[in-house]
Amino acid sequence: MLTTRPNSVSSVGFFLLFLSLQPLSSLSQPPPPPMSSSSSVHDSFLKCLSDKTKTPQSQISKIVFSQTNPSYTSVLRAYIRNARFNTSSTPKPTIIVTPLSESHVSAAVLCSKPLNYVFKIRSGGHDYDGLSYISDKPFFILDLFNLRDVSVDISGQTAWISAGATLGEVYYKIWEKSKVLGFPAGVCPTVGVGGHLSGGGYGNMVRKFGLTVDHFIDAKMVDVNGTVLDRKAMGEDLFWAISGGGGGSFGVVLGYKVKLVPVPETVTVFRVEQLMASGAVDMVHKWQFVGPKTDKNLFMRMLIQPVTRNKVKTVRATVVALFLGKADDVVSLLEKELPELALKKENCTEMTWYQSALWWDNRVNATETDPKVFLDRNLDSSSFGKRKSDYVETEIPRKGIESLFNKMIELGKIGLVFNPYGGRMAEIADDATPFPHRNMLYKIQYSVNWKESSPELERGYLNQAKVLYSFMTGFVSKNPRGAYLNYRDVDIGVNDHGEDSYKEGEVYGRMYFGKNFDRLVKIKTEVDPGNFFRNEQSIPTLPSKA
Repeated sequence: MLTTRPNSVSSVGFFLLFLSLQPLSSLSQPPPPPMSSSSSVHDSFLKCLSDKTKTPQSQISKIVFSQTNPSYTSVLRAYIRNARFNTSSTPKPTIIVTPLSESHVSAAVLCSKPLNYVFKIRSGGHDYDGLSYISDKPFFILDLFNLRDVSVDISGQTAWISAGATLGEVYYKIWEKSKVLGFPAGVCPTVGVGGHLSGGGYGNMVRKFGLTVDHFIDAKMVDVNGTVLDRKAMGEDLFWAISGGGGGSFGVVLGYKVKLVPVPETVTVFRVEQLMASGAVDMVHKWQFVGPKTDKNLFMRMLIQPVTRNKVKTVRATVVALFLGKADDVVSLLEKELPELALKKENCTEMTWYQSALWWDNRVNATETDPKVFLDRNLDSSSFGKRKSDYVETEIPRKGIESLFNKMIELGKIGLVFNPYGGRMAEIADDATPFPHRNMLYKIQYSVNWKESSPELERGYLNQAKVLYSFMTGFVSKNPRGAYLNYRDVDIGVNDHGEDSYKEGEVYGRMYFGKNFDRLVKIKTEVDPGNFFRNEQSIPTLPSKA
């Protein structure tokens, strides 16, 4: 999500007007067959959709939006979450399809294939670089926002959650039925289930319960043949692939059945900040030895941001935490393990798990907030932003932290978010799911947001992100340098799906998936050999043998 606060996702583009994200690729599939106009494409698609669904065109047309439809712009903009990709110059889809049922999704896949348009899939629109709704080739968008059912089974402690639901809706539906069950996913309530879950997914219970994908039981998806598959029908390889390998490479994920997790009746949250003058360098340095190794019930996110205080530029380090327990216990724990934080009980607030989700969404008075706010999707709301990611496997020396702070002061705006691993994360094998970074100490998110629409500002802020990313090279993972799929970043490589598709895909694929990339490619080649499901960072097929 692209707001002024950092967030976890991301369940999943580029901006053609400005040159800051060059080189941009074209998706080198066969060009769409010549038609007199986009209206011909629309008419052909609509007829096919009507035939496949056995629905009159007058009825099925209600879910198909061409560029001449009065509602087209509002439907397109509703789930654009990065204002960089919401301009008159941003490429627009020829058609947007908003399915109401599984049969609509199947038909949309089958009817799009002969037209050879790029087929983008959007669930919540939080792909940081816009790959779910941007292309530099003629494209359609399959927008899943209507497929938002969340069915919670308290007796079985499970839930079926549809791809177009938001995390906030999932949390609310669980809260309606239980105050002692939760789900380990992201902290941004408007993130879509489809991208977040298929890309790995994590939140502030990651140290206690691992990734979101570690709690999958079943799934439903539509494959390239338009067939609806569950886990048994798709087989374990494909189920593994969509459990962190990104759903958009293999088909259209319709939803997941997940195992819910137990949460205590009372949890504790706190937010404590320090400036450089009051010991921030020492605190951040020490945090690296504590955050990933402390009690797995404690998640301490570290926010690092350049600020100005009394006309002096400095860096603010803020710990934002969730403890699955009482305030007295976490205060006692950190008195011993991280005295540099100087946590006191008055810094802490006890509340329910659901209220903590509200608090993490920057709702300070979470205990007094209407729980239904998580049902608000905040449509057509976005700011400008850029994200990147890294992983740290050995602690950064104190001098390194100090030099990092000075570099951030020099750059002026870009911030960092450190998310600790350890705990349950380190107990699960790197190949259990496509996500390969489980043994890292912590993940870094690079985060910069701005509100003004300005090419000059955009170039400057994107450059800050690149400069800081380069500066961090010696402190982060290597061979390959790791990256997190849900913090989408086209700077690390894009794919034009031509003759060099595999080589291009391997560049970003190794960074996102490590050794698991090879298995993902084999599965992709088996289930979608024609590479219909593709985007600028999708899993490529194996190169064809001469």
